[in-house]
Amino acid sequence: MPLAHPKLTAQGQISVPADVRKRLGIGPGSILEWEEKNDEVIVRRVGRHTSEEVHAALFPDGSPAKNAHRSVKQGITQHIRRKHARG
Repeated sequence: MPLAHPKLTAQGQISVPADVRKRLGIGPGSILEWEEKNDEVIVRRVGRHTSEEVHAALFPDGSPAKNAHRSVKQGITQHIRRKHARG
């Protein structure tokens, strides 16, 4: 059973119905992925960062050292500060 029936505009755009946005947990700026499977098209929310990007941000020198779980929070904090640094 369909969740909604949004209309396609002349510019090729659609509005994602509120019920679908809530189910997917998306809002402004969210990225959606469209996948064709057999005769269907599946739409899903895409994460902002791949696991490879997260790994590279936390462990820029390669593999994590033994007991690296202790430095994960510190690594995340440092990455966010560098990313949002002003100047």
